[in-house]
Amino acid sequence: MTRPVLSPLAYAYNALEPWIDEQTMRLHHDKHHQTYLDNLLKAITGTELENVAPEKLLSDLTRIPEKIRGVVRNHGGGFVNHNLFWEVMAPKAGGAPTGDLAKALDKTFGNLESFKEKFAAAAAGQFGSGWAWLVVKHDGSLAVYNLPNQDSPLSSGDTPVLGLDVWEHAYYLKYQNRRAEYIGNWWNVVNWDKVAELFKAAKK
Repeated sequence: MTRPVLSPLAYAYNALEPWIDEQTMRLHHDKHHQTYLDNLLKAITGTELENVAPEKLLSDLTRIPEKIRGVVRNHGGGFVNHNLFWEVMAPKAGGAPTGDLAKALDKTFGNLESFKEKFAAAAAGQFGSGWAWLVVKHDGSLAVYNLPNQDSPLSSGDTPVLGLDVWEHAYYLKYQNRRAEYIGNWWNVVNWDKVAELFKAAKK
């Protein structure tokens, strides 16, 4: 397996403005995300786990030696969660999903607005640091929930297809304590095409 690396963003640091500012994107990607990767690699290098994909490590934390399990859970989760986060955002995005994803959201939540309300409530209701997630479960159904810190849905057997980072480092430079405003504006950069691609892959 190739050693995991921090991939560059697929768009410019300022491409998500005015919704997410350039300074936040630089710090978030280049500093926070890099630190998660560095700490994960420090924990697993030289062990039998160093050639195991981070996603696979997270999918079965019971196989991780107890002395590094917390590091893998926190920093491996931070690395993998952010990989998805950058992908499900894009400049000139937002709008509404189409196709099978739109049908599944309507079937599960009633309509797009109801889904967005439930997702936003999960994001706003996460006490302290964490994430809001849209996941595909084993039976192919959709679910929304939040998780603390850098916990990954993969550890519960679910496949994340949309995630929103509500750690303060994700929004505080621009929004200060106004998490709800950050959540509301974030819909303007959601890359529904990528979410639909992840949904299709998870359903196979």
